[in-house]
Amino acid sequence: MREINACDIVKTVKKLCIEANCHLGEDVKNCIKCARENETWETACDVLDKIIENYNIADELSAPICQDTGVACVFLEVGQDVHINGDLNEAVNEGVRQGYKDGYLRKSVVKDPIDRVNTGDNTPAMIYYDIVPGDKLTITVAPKGFGSENMSRIVMLRPSDGIEGVKRFVINAVEEAGPNPCPPIVVGVGIGGTFDKAAYMAKKALLRDLGEHNENPYYEELEKELLQSINSLGIGPQGFGGKATALAVNVETMPTHIAGLPCAVNINCHVARHKTEVL
Repeated sequence: MREINACDIVKTVKKLCIEANCHLGEDVKNCIKCARENETWETACDVLDKIIENYNIADELSAPICQDTGVACVFLEVGQDVHINGDLNEAVNEGVRQGYKDGYLRKSVVKDPIDRVNTGDNTPAMIYYDIVPGDKLTITVAPKGFGSENMSRIVMLRPSDGIEGVKRFVINAVEEAGPNPCPPIVVGVGIGGTFDKAAYMAKKALLRDLGEHNENPYYEELEKELLQSINSLGIGPQGFGGKATALAVNVETMPTHIAGLPCAVNINCHVARHKTEVL
């Protein structure tokens, strides 16, 4: 049994909150640059140039890439041979609390969804746990802005709707979102499981490096087909038209009930932020 001190988790989460908000991953940058190289519509080119300029300035100044520094979504892969010396939930929230304060990141969380009083420190974090083999703790912080989160959708399809029903739902979700999620977007898709598991898969799909496809060749082809269909919509960067409505479509699946076909879409703006560290 390996012990990990809660204070180390606090420090790691704090660091990841700041890094994720200020430094875009190289996979996302490369996709944006590729979109710019392939773009021919002048307005879309100008928008993509501004996006590239923005993340370069953020890198240089260690400043937030976007003013919406999001709710802190924290994914934990907890090795079954790990013992946390302290309160894991509180350690994560304290890390978020310190990261958003010391990183001068906007506090966007309200304590109650109806009375709307701000918590003042961007807690609580949205924490997701997976128990895995081994003696490591993998922490991923993925700040999620709500311009894109508000455009996410879920549906309980019938098995008879099949793959064509899934395709229609995903494409319609993106089309209805239009410019609101700040395209070019990343589209996470969860198929199967239950109502809540489909949504979880769609969100977790956004953590996958762009350009890395589903291991199942069938779903790899579905990702490519959906990306092509979405980019054919012509919404384009920031909704001004052009070729790049989406940078990637990431599909995750799991077994489901004989009578169901849950499908969820979780959209991320072009600021597809996530940073990971292993303790």
